[in-house]
Amino acid sequence: MSPTFLIKDVRIFDGEKDIPSGSVLVENGLIKQVVEGSLKASDASIIVISKPGHTLIPGLIDGHVHAHVDEENSALKQSLKFGLTTVCDMHQEAENLSKLRELAADPDAADYKTSSQAATIAEGWPAPIILAHHSPDKASAMISSWPNIQSDDDAEAFIKSRLEDKVDYVKLIYEDGHAISMKVKAMPMEVQKAIVESAHRNGLLAVAHAFSVHGTIEMLRAGVDGMVHTFCDQSPTEAVTEAYLSTNAYCSPTLVVIGTLTGEGLKEQEKYCQDPRARKHLDDKSIYSLHRCVGLGSREAKVEYAYQSVRQLKAAGVDITLGTDSAGAAHGTAFGLSAHQELGLLVRKCGFTPTEALRAGTSLAAKRLRFNDRGRIAEGLRADLVLVEGNPLQDIDHTLNLRGVWKKGILCSTYHGITA
Repeated sequence: MSPTFLIKDVRIFDGEKDIPSGSVLVENGLIKQVVEGSLKASDASIIVISKPGHTLIPGLIDGHVHAHVDEENSALKQSLKFGLTTVCDMHQEAENLSKLRELAADPDAADYKTSSQAATIAEGWPAPIILAHHSPDKASAMISSWPNIQSDDDAEAFIKSRLEDKVDYVKLIYEDGHAISMKVKAMPMEVQKAIVESAHRNGLLAVAHAFSVHGTIEMLRAGVDGMVHTFCDQSPTEAVTEAYLSTNAYCSPTLVVIGTLTGEGLKEQEKYCQDPRARKHLDDKSIYSLHRCVGLGSREAKVEYAYQSVRQLKAAGVDITLGTDSAGAAHGTAFGLSAHQELGLLVRKCGFTPTEALRAGTSLAAKRLRFNDRGRIAEGLRADLVLVEGNPLQDIDHTLNLRGVWKKGILCSTYHGITA
């Protein structure tokens, strides 16, 4: 049972707008009241947390991760420590789903959403990344369990399996290797379109991977609701912007992972890793990972193209949401921390104001992923909350000044000194 508590005398970013000084009352894991100014506790049993000089924001939503199962529950626990109250898995072994959902029930773990297995094809992506980061035997076992979708009938069977897995959305993949340093088999577009159509008939959101301009346009024309990467193989074109606008699709650019893909993000990764505010929450695997890059990008691939694409899409009115592609095995990312790096990149490289970046990681992410119970600080929604010292609406770097994280009204144990 979550306690009833009142957070007062704080700046509030409710996911959409700024309240310079306000109060939030939480009861039974939900937000009961949000007011401007100071609210008095109606009962002596209510825990009161007064934090002048602090800002309360909605729990962050990472729209692209690849969680893993281990004894420490490190993926979901580390995410929550960094203020990620919800993480969205974008390809997972079906055998891990029940365990990850069980692990997510821990009050110290982020909530877990998933696509289960992505729509894959033999000799296609993400086999190269698995082969690069796992032993041959383990990689072979993982890859052999994936779908091999070759026809419309296979597409229907794939969606049926995802419905049985009770997924939150469906993940498709277009990868021909143009942006990476290898040839990869791409699924025929008529089959991709069949998957999207079947997903939509069954009420499922369909999102897609692509690292190239061509692949992005192809998947948008197939009707996906969003892209969970931007591209990095060339400068953006008007055609790609028009493709986004024609379907009202969103983009979760994953700038962090594109930086590690091309190898250009190492300095940025190391800066965040060495920040003492972050270091205390990182496990050894994350520290090791952040000092390395995937380095699979082709000669043509540049992270600057990704930054350019986000600037162009933003200017055209395309929704941009937070996503990192954090994964335990892949170099260059760390669960939780990479989301703060991504927010910083949106501001420093892509022309976002801090408020726009925070909106991308809260209310806009929830809206585009159809999570109607979270993403804002509003009456009746989940009490997924993050308290930071300072004002991240002026300086996005302040998101790392973490002082409290609540998932559905329960305080993460890392922050149990908050009421002192």
